[in-house]
Amino acid sequence: MDDAIQVLRHEFNAEEGSFLLRLRGDLIWDRGAFSRLERAMRMVCKAYQKREQLERWLAEGFYEMATYVPGWTGHPSFPRPDAEYYEACIERIGDLADWFFRGWHAYEERHVWADL
Repeated sequence: MDDAIQVLRHEFNAEEGSFLLRLRGDLIWDRGAFSRLERAMRMVCKAYQKREQLERWLAEGFYEMATYVPGWTGHPSFPRPDAEYYEACIERIGDLADWFFRGWHAYEERHVWADL
């Protein structure tokens, strides 16, 4: 769990090599960085799902991921990966934010983005 928290601190602060920094600064959707970020978000969701209080920096990070990433990458000039992968990733970000804030999620199966 500590590793996932460290990954999210790195990612949510848009530090060197992070998914968000590559997205903002280089206009690149880094699949490896996204997978690392998604895995950490999923682990934190699972660990936090029974908690009544959330840490502000985590809540802000999940919120930013769910609102900023779709808006930034939805611009027609953003060079997106293939449509199926892109849409699945955006949906996954929303699903993880929903899980984090509500404390439950609706499914367990693998997602299409994980296989691409």
